[in-house]
Amino acid sequence: MQILTHPAQLQRLEGILRKSLPLALPVFGAVLNINRGNPGQFEVLVDKWPEFGAVLARPSGEVASGDTGHCTGGVTRCPGTCRGLGGHCGWTWRCWGHWGALWLDLGVLGAGLGYWAHWKQGFGLAPGVRVGSLQPSHVDLLNDTWPYGGNARSRRYLAEILGCFPQVCLQDSSGQPVAWVLTDHFGTGTHSYTLPEQRRRGHMQVALTVAAQRAQARGFPTFG
Repeated sequence: MQILTHPAQLQRLEGILRKSLPLALPVFGAVLNINRGNPGQFEVLVDKWPEFGAVLARPSGEVASGDTGHCTGGVTRCPGTCRGLGGHCGWTWRCWGHWGALWLDLGVLGAGLGYWAHWKQGFGLAPGVRVGSLQPSHVDLLNDTWPYGGNARSRRYLAEILGCFPQVCLQDSSGQPVAWVLTDHFGTGTHSYTLPEQRRRGHMQVALTVAAQRAQARGFPTFG
């Protein structure tokens, strides 16, 4: 496998993958993040260049142990030894080839598109609720409410994506989070949550819509 490091190569790869959406979603978001400052410190590998047949994205300098899931025909499998969190393959290799893909992510917060028209027609925030941002001090709340959280490793992961990648938070009048959407190294929604006492008020629809609008403004596609 060859690591692509030259900006011209990475820009060309982005263009090729964009033409193959949504099939290329498993790695496209990672390439977009790399080409926009690489906040997650990822790298992209191809089997050959420029006529590649498979693409992988992983943390820079990290070599997966065990079965790395060789990409043949665009199909790979989780090695089982990735830096997953409670069984969640948030850190596993993502692979894309010309004939298929194992993972087909939702893309960047795709569910938000379903509510875009309502937002433009005046569908908005509930009284006393405003759009804000999560702070580093909220990491314990995120860790407690994430299905794969509750441990030190998941807390470190959430702290990293909280500090590196876009997120949307709805806050009540006192500034406390009531609903939020986080994105990850692959440009996908990784933790969306509404506090139980705040549900059935349309908060998540609004948060997803705002997140989708912001993602598209940055050049990230949105798929449902």
